[in-house]
Amino acid sequence: MTNKAEAQDDQAASALIDEKIAKLGDWRGATLGRIRALIHEALPDVVEEVKWMGTPVFSRNGIICTGETYKSVVKLTFLKGASVSDPAGLFNASLDGNARRAIDIREGEALDAAAFMELIQAAAALNAGRGATGRQTKTAA
Repeated sequence: MTNKAEAQDDQAASALIDEKIAKLGDWRGATLGRIRALIHEALPDVVEEVKWMGTPVFSRNGIICTGETYKSVVKLTFLKGASVSDPAGLFNASLDGNARRAIDIREGEALDAAAFMELIQAAAALNAGRGATGRQTKTAA
């Protein structure tokens, strides 16, 4: 795919996410919008995609997290969350899995923005092969 085509795909996905947020029209849309803004602040070059029946997906060197909306929760699922350091304890769902971890946000709940952005950066670093802390991991020669 060319860079121009990739840019068009990114714009199309971003427009679909904008539409999803607007259609929700309630606390879930507002929450997803705030989360999206934090992700972009933490990773200005994050790629937005839409997969799995309209689910917003945020990627860099692989999927970082998804932003799912349900009746009573906005769920942020980190595909490699079990391998990401979470010193603030933001992960509160899908804790039994071998790979995934999630953050469930309910109406009226606040999210520690700084800790969330660190989590996003750590997940992106893991995707880039720098481990859960963001440092380059050693590879066998």
